[in-house]
Amino acid sequence: MKRTILLLIAASFAFIPSSKAAQAKQAKPNIIFILADDLGLDGVSCYGADKRKTPNIDKLAASGTRFETCYATPVCGPTRCVLMTGRYPFRTGGLVNPSWRPGGPGAKSADEHPMAKMLKQGGYVTGEAGKWRQVGETPREWGFDEYITSTTPSGYFWKNSYIKNGETIKSDKEEYNPDIIQNFSLDFIRRHKDKPFFLYYSMHLVHVPILKTPDSPNGKTNSEELYDANIAYMDKQVGEIVAELEKLGLRENTLVIFSGDNGTAMDFSAPIGGRMINGKKASMLEGGSRVPFVASWPGTTPAGKVSKDIVNFTDMHATFLELANVKPPTGFKFDSRSIAPQLRGEKGNPREWAFVQLGNTWYVREQGWKLNESGELFDMSDAPFVEKPVAASADTDFSKAARKRLAAVLAELNPAGGKIDIDGDPRTKNRDGKKKVKPNQRQ
Repeated sequence: MKRTILLLIAASFAFIPSSKAAQAKQAKPNIIFILADDLGLDGVSCYGADKRKTPNIDKLAASGTRFETCYATPVCGPTRCVLMTGRYPFRTGGLVNPSWRPGGPGAKSADEHPMAKMLKQGGYVTGEAGKWRQVGETPREWGFDEYITSTTPSGYFWKNSYIKNGETIKSDKEEYNPDIIQNFSLDFIRRHKDKPFFLYYSMHLVHVPILKTPDSPNGKTNSEELYDANIAYMDKQVGEIVAELEKLGLRENTLVIFSGDNGTAMDFSAPIGGRMINGKKASMLEGGSRVPFVASWPGTTPAGKVSKDIVNFTDMHATFLELANVKPPTGFKFDSRSIAPQLRGEKGNPREWAFVQLGNTWYVREQGWKLNESGELFDMSDAPFVEKPVAASADTDFSKAARKRLAAVLAELNPAGGKIDIDGDPRTKNRDGKKKVKPNQRQ
C-alpha cells in the first residue's frame, strides 16, 4: 500500500502542466535591457519603418510582445535617470542632459533606490555596458557590480581607450567601441549563466557622429548610407546577444527587452507607411519621446502579440523588482507601474496615461489625448503623425472630458512644485524642435 501511494504521488508530479513547470523554472529570470541611442519608431522595421531594416529586432518581436505606445523622455540623460530611479524628473532633478553630471543639480544615488541596487538585494549579479556619460558618479554607485563605458563625452566609436570597472584601459590602436561593449556583454552573460543576472546594455549606436562600422563597405561616404550601416550593425549585435543566450541554454529563462532612449533622430528621420512622425529628439512632440519597446521571454511572454498598453520608462523599476521578488521600500514615492503581468500574458493593471518631462516643459498623454503644462490640449487620434490642437472654445463633450481628466492628473502630480529650475539649457523651452541644440549638448 505504501509503495502504491508513493508511486501515485510521483506520478502526480510527473504530470504537472508544462506551463507550471516553466513558471517554476523562470521564477527569477535573467533580465537584459538593451537601450539603443537615438532610435525612434521609424528606425525599426517591425514598427512599419519604410527604410530601416532590423531583422533581428523583428525576430525578437515575433518571439515576444511589441508595445505600440512606450514613452521615454526627449533626450538621453533624463531617460536614463527615469529608468534607473523609477521616478519622474521633477522628483529627482534629472531634467536635462547636464543635470545628471558631477556637480549638477540632478539625481544622486544616495537619495534614490536605484534599480540595480534593488536587484542585488534579490540575488542578482548586475552589469552595465556602454553609455553612461550623462550620469553622475559611476555605475558602481548606482548598483552595478561590473561595468564598461567610454572615457570621453564624444568620439566614443573609434578610439583607443575605455573604462572597465573603474580602470582606464588603453590600446595602441583605435578600436570600435561598440565591439568592446558587445564582447564585455557576451562575456558577462557567459560568466554568470548559473545565477540570475541583470545586464543593462546601453548602446552607443545609433547616435551621432555617424561613422563607419567594421561592416561598412569601402567607399561609402553618403551619410544616409552610413546611418543605414549603423542601424544594421546595431541590429546584428542584438541578434548576437540572443544567439548567445540560445547557445548557453538560457533563452527561456531570460527576459530580453529592446527599446530606445528617445524618439526620432534629429538628422535621420524616415517615413512609416509613407508618413513622417511628428517631431524629433529634443522636442515635446510625439516623435521626441515615443520609442520602440519589444519584450521577449519565450515560453512566458505571448509570441507575436502587439499591445496597446501604455508604457512609461519609469515602469521598468517596478517590473524588474517584481520579477526578482524584491519589495520596494515603503514610504518612498515611486512613479513606476509593473508590466510584469503583461509580460506573463496576463491583463495586469495598464496605465491610463504616461507623463513626459524635459526641463520646465511636460505633458500627460492618454490613448486619445495629450495635455501640456500650458493647458494646451491635443487630439492624438492620428498620432504619431499628427497632433491636432483643440481650443477650449471648440471643445466637444469628449475633448472637454479629456481636458478635465488630464488637468486633474497634472494637478495631482504638481511638477511645478518639484525640481524644474534649469538655467542655460535651450531644451527647457524647446517644444517644437525648431530651436537648434548646441553641438556639445547633442547627447
